[in-house]
Amino acid sequence: MSSIPEKQENQKQVLTLNELSKRKVVEHNSLITSIAKMDKTPLKMFELAVSCINTEEPPKDNIVYLSKRDLFAFFKVSDNDKHSRFKQAVEKMQKQAFFQIKEEQGKGFKFKSIVPIPYVEWTDYHDEVKIEFHREIMPYLINLKKNFTQHALSDIAELNSKYSIILYRWLSMNYSQYEHYSTKGGRRNEQVESYRNPSISIKELRIMTDTVNDYERFQSLETWILKKPIEEINAHTHFNVTYDKIKAGRSIDSIVFHIEKKRTADDNSYKLDDQVYIEDKKQKEETEKDLVFEAMKSKYTQILLENMLLSPYEMTDTALMAGLQAHVYPLYDELKDSRGLNGVKDHLSYVASKQEDYSKRNIAKYLKKAIEQYLPTVKRQDLS
Repeated sequence: MSSIPEKQENQKQVLTLNELSKRKVVEHNSLITSIAKMDKTPLKMFELAVSCINTEEPPKDNIVYLSKRDLFAFFKVSDNDKHSRFKQAVEKMQKQAFFQIKEEQGKGFKFKSIVPIPYVEWTDYHDEVKIEFHREIMPYLINLKKNFTQHALSDIAELNSKYSIILYRWLSMNYSQYEHYSTKGGRRNEQVESYRNPSISIKELRIMTDTVNDYERFQSLETWILKKPIEEINAHTHFNVTYDKIKAGRSIDSIVFHIEKKRTADDNSYKLDDQVYIEDKKQKEETEKDLVFEAMKSKYTQILLENMLLSPYEMTDTALMAGLQAHVYPLYDELKDSRGLNGVKDHLSYVASKQEDYSKRNIAKYLKKAIEQYLPTVKRQDLS
C-alpha cells in the first residue's frame, strides 16, 4: 500500500519537469556579461526565479511565487534532507551572492554590485515560496526592448558547474544576435558570422568567470573553464560548441568559439545533412538547378576534386552540389578575398589531410564547418 503515494508523487514530479521545460529566462545582456559572485546553486536558483517573471505583465511589487515542488524538481532533489538543503541554499544566496555589473557611462564606466534576491519567505507546511527581487535588478529583467537574451530554463537545469552556466549564457547572448541579424539584416556578413563565432580574450574570460586569481596555469584554466563546461553544454543544451585557441607570441591570447544550434524535428531551416533548404517545391527545383549549374563551373569544385574531397560520383548528387554552391562556396569567396585562391587551396589541402574526421555522407556539412572555424582565425590574423 505504501507504493501508491510514491507513484502519485512521481507522477507529480514528471508533470512539474515538463512544465519547467517550457519556461524561458529573459535577461539584459549587461547582466549576462556581469561577474556572478556566487556558486552554481544560487545562480541556478536565480535563473529559476527569473523564469517565473511574466515579462508581458511584470510584477509591480517585484515578487514572484515559486512552488517548492518546482524547485526540488529543478535541482533533482528527492531525499529527506531536501528542506534543510533548500534553507541552506537560500541563506547562501542572500549572504554571498551578488552580481557585479559594469556599464558604459559618459567617458568611462559605472559599476554596480547588486544582491539580486534579498528576501525569500516560505513555511514548512505550505508548497509556496515567496521570492522578492531587489528593485535595482529589475531593469535587467523586465521592459527589455533591446540588448537582451532569452534562453531555455531546461538548458540551465542540466548544467552542474558555475562556469558552464556562465559560459552558456554568454554563448546564448552571441548566438541570439546571430539569429536576429541573420533574419532582420542591419549588419555586414562578417559581423553576423562573428556572433556565431564569438571571440573573447583570456583576460575578459577570467573577469567574466571570476577567475582572475585562480587557475594560474592556462592548462588548468582550459580544463575547468573551457573543456569541462563545453562538454556539459554540448551534452545538455541546444548548442554544439567547439573552440580555437589564438596565440599572441608564445602565449594564448584569446578564444574563438564556434556555435551550432542542434536541429529538432520541428526545425524547417536549412540542414546540410539532408539538403532541405527551400520549402516551396517548385522554387526549390528551379533554384537547385541554377545552383548546380554554377557549382559545376566553379573553380572550388575543381579544387575539391583535386584533393579527393569530392568524387565524380558525388557530383551527380544535385542536392549536394546545390548545397555547396549556396552555403560553402560563398565562404571560400571570403577566404579568397583575404588570402587569394592559393589560400583556398592551402585550406582544402589541410582539410583533405584530416579526411578521417568526417563521414562522406556529410561532406557538405564537414566542409562548411571547417571553413567557418577557419575564417575567424584568418580575420584576426589580418587585423594584427
